[in-house]
Amino acid sequence: MGDTSDLKKGYKLLKDDQPWLVADCQFVKPGKGQAFFRTRLKNMITGRVVDHTYKSGEKIDKADTEERTYQYLYPEGEGRVFMDIETYEQINLSNEQLGESAYFLLDGTNVDVMFFVGKPIGVTPPTFVNLKVTETEPGFKGDTSSNTTKPATVETGLVVNVPLFVVEGDVLKIDTRTSEYVERVKA
Repeated sequence: MGDTSDLKKGYKLLKDDQPWLVADCQFVKPGKGQAFFRTRLKNMITGRVVDHTYKSGEKIDKADTEERTYQYLYPEGEGRVFMDIETYEQINLSNEQLGESAYFLLDGTNVDVMFFVGKPIGVTPPTFVNLKVTETEPGFKGDTSSNTTKPATVETGLVVNVPLFVVEGDVLKIDTRTSEYVERVKA
């Protein structure tokens, strides 16, 4: 049990018996009346985002979440299989639970699997992953007057905007937080 003084971006709380992540938090002290916290909360199971206001000093339940390191093994049906690197126990997560994270999974990738009340609810991939370009249009020679980009599809199906010099077969470093191209990686 905590109170509103604990609220900050990244804080995990329990609301309506579901885990929520504080995506944004702002302390407001009006000239008249009680101070309050204006928050934007993201449901960690469904991904739904809501705005909620807490009065200053209000009690808040902390979400009982746990993260453990698992290794991605392979896709299976409508989901993916992961293995605990300590106990070798395997779990299945649906593509719906993975969301955008599914685009950053290659065989053998270590991820942090988040558990809520003993059930897996999602994964956090590594901050950067290296993915190979499988499809992109050729760039035009001499077209370097501005920072122009073109779409490129990588081996997991993710489409990212890349500079014109990137060709099929290049390995790219991708930021998993923003799904953006960072740099070309030397093979």
